[in-house]
Amino acid sequence: MDSDSDLARVLDADPYSGPERRRHRVYVTRNTEYHVRDRLCVAVRDRRTGEFMHGHLALRRRIEGGLRFFQNGGIAPNPGEPRRGESIYFAGDGRELVTSPLEGVDRPAREIVREYPNWQGMRKRSASPRGDTSPQES
Repeated sequence: MDSDSDLARVLDADPYSGPERRRHRVYVTRNTEYHVRDRLCVAVRDRRTGEFMHGHLALRRRIEGGLRFFQNGGIAPNPGEPRRGESIYFAGDGRELVTSPLEGVDRPAREIVREYPNWQGMRKRSASPRGDTSPQES
């Protein structure tokens, strides 16, 4: 190793190479944090005040993908996980929502997850044979 920074880079490397198992993510835009569990938005927080926003349109909507906007007016869709520089695309209930570009994607601290509004009341959902979702008792 040439330097301490090379050693630090090796030590910080994630040795796990299997599928991503983390269920929670926080997508950060300039003004807002979108807290997501299994691609479903479970909380939205104002970055300036730190307060959760209870009536935000993204709540209980599924992330459909990301959109990258170009200077020439072009748009490139990404049906996978939204990445830094892309906008989150939420669809559902006949209303679409597109966020401002992402500044980062991270894993929320456990303390923040515990603060999610209605977190204690959330239940796992599973698909029923009819294709809709119904609460599953834990």
